[in-house]
Amino acid sequence: MIIMAVDFGDSRTGLAVCDKSEFLASPAGVIAEKDFDICMEKVAAEAKARGAELLVVGYPKNMNNTIGERAEKCSAFAEGLKKMTGLPVELWDERCTTVSAHNYLNVTNTRGKKRKAVVDAVAATIILESYMGYRKNAQH
Repeated sequence: MIIMAVDFGDSRTGLAVCDKSEFLASPAGVIAEKDFDICMEKVAAEAKARGAELLVVGYPKNMNNTIGERAEKCSAFAEGLKKMTGLPVELWDERCTTVSAHNYLNVTNTRGKKRKAVVDAVAATIILESYMGYRKNAQH
């Protein structure tokens, strides 16, 4: 199944997609859009273009497991995507993915504008890898 992960942000939204066998997750770009509804439309169009069958939206719970303003915004984004695309949409705990993405980019020595351009797509890839691992383990 082709799954697309979304790391929704106020300015930039990262995307990642996996192959049909759910073996490999790859960054699929960043949508630079501040308008909530326009961003949702662009993500929906990207999902359609990539043949996504399931969307996974990062859900940034607080470290104490409570739901804050950011998580509520991501939940609303996920709900809107579900209505707009007709696809199943899952919320996936994304605590620390941006921190992990920055750590990956430190290892690869990615800096400056290039780093800013890719960090959200890397975070979306981490979300997708985590979700794919869950699916793989849940099937056994």
